[in-house]
Amino acid sequence: MKHALSQQQLGRGPLRPTPPDDPTPADPDDGASRPTRFVGWLGGLGCAAAGYAVFQFLFEVLPDSVDGEAAKYLVASVSGLGTALSAWLAAALLRARTTAPAPRPLPRPATGTTPPAGSQVPGPLPQLFAATYDTLVGEVSVVEDPERGRLVGWSHSLGESSPSRPTSVGTAYGLQTMLDLGTTDGRLSTGELADTLWRLRLPDGGWSARSQGARARPEVTALVLGALARAGASRGGRLAREVDLCTAAFTHDADRAGRESTHVMTTVLRGLLRAAPDCDALPVLREALVDGAVSDPHRNRLRCWGYRLDPPPPHPSPVHTAQAVLALDRAARVLGESPAVRAAREDGVRWLLSCPDAAHHDCRDLENGRDEVRRPRPDDPARHEVLNVRHFTASWVVRALLCRGSLEVARQGGLEETWRELLDGAAACVRAGQQDGIWSWAQSENTELRRPLWMTYQGVSALRAHAVWTY
Repeated sequence: MKHALSQQQLGRGPLRPTPPDDPTPADPDDGASRPTRFVGWLGGLGCAAAGYAVFQFLFEVLPDSVDGEAAKYLVASVSGLGTALSAWLAAALLRARTTAPAPRPLPRPATGTTPPAGSQVPGPLPQLFAATYDTLVGEVSVVEDPERGRLVGWSHSLGESSPSRPTSVGTAYGLQTMLDLGTTDGRLSTGELADTLWRLRLPDGGWSARSQGARARPEVTALVLGALARAGASRGGRLAREVDLCTAAFTHDADRAGRESTHVMTTVLRGLLRAAPDCDALPVLREALVDGAVSDPHRNRLRCWGYRLDPPPPHPSPVHTAQAVLALDRAARVLGESPAVRAAREDGVRWLLSCPDAAHHDCRDLENGRDEVRRPRPDDPARHEVLNVRHFTASWVVRALLCRGSLEVARQGGLEETWRELLDGAAACVRAGQQDGIWSWAQSENTELRRPLWMTYQGVSALRAHAVWTY
């Protein structure tokens, strides 16, 4: 059951009562009025006393050489009046500053109010993350499976109408979300989530999405392996065997559709870089990704990526370019990189920085995308298994721009200000897409999968990375 959260937890209301517009006047006998009374006395009697003191002092000390008694009176009087006037002006200024009303605070949304349609009033990031965590706790599924044992995790999407059962994809993204949140209050155990992923392993090894049947797929296997590695699984033993099975199945002959897909290629690269950074297949897969780049004549012929890596050349795509940049940047830190690979990665960064729109929080480069991966079915090659892939573009752009190599490219090209504008705009787009710490796909689509866990993971990951960079 989803936990109910107060408006204060969600960041929609003040954490303390909002001060009234017309505060009650202070008691004239309280301590705060004493400076005012002193200033009033100084502006009255104090000025006259100071002026008389100066007059008397000068009259006594002026030498007899001053021409006559009247001249001494004149000099002393003028000096005394000047002193009195100066003291009065100083006292008036001090009185004005002391009694001036304090600036009124900026208006804050009242507790329980609802933001206007189309607007977002996000709370502080810790509150947003707390709301994400509470929802994951409230909607976790616990199933006693007679064959696999106790399963703890999530289905593909939160709030599905049918009885939810943990799946490999949902639980892997949920586990990675928990690791990004860094929550340690014990309501959810990352160890139990990791054990569930191992129990969901297919009999012949590997993992697949719910719609892919009983045959392991490299992109899902790499996703799960990366999550297990992040959770602390040892690189030897079971993990190493699963890596070998994944790489053996991810060849042109065994999985041509997967090798042609930018989404699948980058997902496998990222997962294997976490689970097996010394894997022999990584340099080969990286070269295939680089070779799949295309030249965009509309953006200074910079190289970028589309949804596919093999000919015919696809249309340039911001989300696939961001995925490629992120994978290549991580590979560079693990494997190093050749000048040719570096040039392709840097071109991808420059392509992202060449967005032609001015309003970067809702520009065309941040529009969500989708593509599909069509594979022949193992039981009937004449028919196809179709994997529909949706892309949370803004989150990918945030993570790609926050790569260490991306900032270096921007600085070298004098584009740091552009980089900052694009990054902040994409982060604002990510932040605006959540409600109570959960991200949703377009509500206009006729589907129950409106709150996919992968989208919430990507939103949390992007905002966390942006917050760390900002700090």
